[in-house]
Amino acid sequence: MPKGTYYITTPIYYPSNKLHIGNAYCTVMADIMARYKRMRGYDVMFLTGTDEHGMKIETVARETGVTPKDFVDDIVCGKGGILDLWEKLNISYDRFIRTTDDYHEESIKKIFKRMHDNGDIYKGAYKGSYCTPCESFWTDSQLVEGNCPDCGREVKYAEEEAYFFRQSKYADKIIELYRNQPDFLQPQSRMNEMINNFLKPGLEDVCVSRTTFKWGIPVDFDPGHVVYVWVDALNNYITALGYENERYDDFDKYWPCTVHFVGKEIVRFHSILWPAMLMSLGVELPKQVFGHGWLLFDGEKMSKSKGNVIDPIILADRYGVDTLRFFLAREYTFGADGNFNNELLLTRINTDLANDIGNLVSRTVAMADKYFGGALPSVHEYSPEDDELIALANGLHETYETHMEKLAFQNALSDIFKVTSRANKYIDETTPWILAKDETNQTRLAAILYNLLEAIRICVIFLTPVMPESCKAILTQIGATDEISTYDSAESFGTLPKTVKVNKGEIIFPRFDVAKELEILSAEMV
Repeated sequence: MPKGTYYITTPIYYPSNKLHIGNAYCTVMADIMARYKRMRGYDVMFLTGTDEHGMKIETVARETGVTPKDFVDDIVCGKGGILDLWEKLNISYDRFIRTTDDYHEESIKKIFKRMHDNGDIYKGAYKGSYCTPCESFWTDSQLVEGNCPDCGREVKYAEEEAYFFRQSKYADKIIELYRNQPDFLQPQSRMNEMINNFLKPGLEDVCVSRTTFKWGIPVDFDPGHVVYVWVDALNNYITALGYENERYDDFDKYWPCTVHFVGKEIVRFHSILWPAMLMSLGVELPKQVFGHGWLLFDGEKMSKSKGNVIDPIILADRYGVDTLRFFLAREYTFGADGNFNNELLLTRINTDLANDIGNLVSRTVAMADKYFGGALPSVHEYSPEDDELIALANGLHETYETHMEKLAFQNALSDIFKVTSRANKYIDETTPWILAKDETNQTRLAAILYNLLEAIRICVIFLTPVMPESCKAILTQIGATDEISTYDSAESFGTLPKTVKVNKGEIIFPRFDVAKELEILSAEMV
């Protein structure tokens, strides 16, 4: 029986023909968490998808000379599109939703009408500023130097008949939610921002329909209107489980969502508008919204318009998918902004992967192969000098799990590498190459190599959600079968059979010449 259900989502992405490393960051981190929870025995639902309606898509499609549907189909499903990128990055999503899916459109029409019929949506006229790239409405007081406070771009004055959602009605309830469930919105800084910037100044009603374009889900009781893209997009989290449609029937099983992973620029929609709409519908709220930071390039948010986009496909093809996934989890604190550059990536590859764990695996397997023909003898002689390494490996399970449950991926990986670093030091302290020269030391030599292999096994099991393919290769090299490569088997030291047989293989994490690679990347990413 599974330990329980775990529903994790990423935001559904705007179909852009130039996804960058920042787009990949959120989905990779969600994938790591989904794999970790599956490894622990949870029944996981991992949802991602694409947000395909709105004025900007209609405009770009027209400029391109194609229909909006053909435009989004190509970018989502075409060669090099979003589905290809997620496959390349080994994203193990369980369900992929497109807001142009028939079942989703069916649900949105019913959801909009339900909120209208209960008095939370009313007709009026919109007059004010609108940011087309962000699909966001702003009051004059929210603008920054007359521009969109999220993306910094120019806003346009909009005036049209529209429907409004009574978001203001739920302001007190949202403040109460934050007070009673302090973990609902994390990190804490995001909650402070929502309270100070939006809730305290007074929550306003939200324009939830448009009449100046057609590419959207029509309001079926007033066909001249299309549903505002954020009402359309946010409700994907429940329509993808079968809410108000017959495509799926696992809403009762997985809802409420365990955690929504979102970028900090859309926290406002997920932590204010989204719970307000759910309150209107009488649907239970998600357990947590986690607003992660941005990956910056030279201190600025990556964007196509700024020309500072880092292509994850180039990096994955050149250095390996697992290597890129590892870097994103190891280098940055999830929740804070981080600065990306290629030198950081290469340095991390050489330091942690090639010099540390890669070197540890290569040396240990090579010594077992050289000194014992690949299979350790059954008799091992232990010594007090083994105790520290064994204790570190034994204690890893508890600290790793604590960090992962808090979404502190960087800390979890840091603890793993404390063990691998200690194992490398243990090799230098025990000098197995010297012991191998005297046949009377064979039992002691066997114990040392066993301890190293077992420490590697435990570390690699915990690294598996981050680097699934590389870890599988390492476990094969150290002779760990599937039965002793499970999460539970890593709770204690000593699970490998005494006579374990290693399988010497290729170097898994090669070193790179940093200067040479920077030159190559500079040319490829122009």
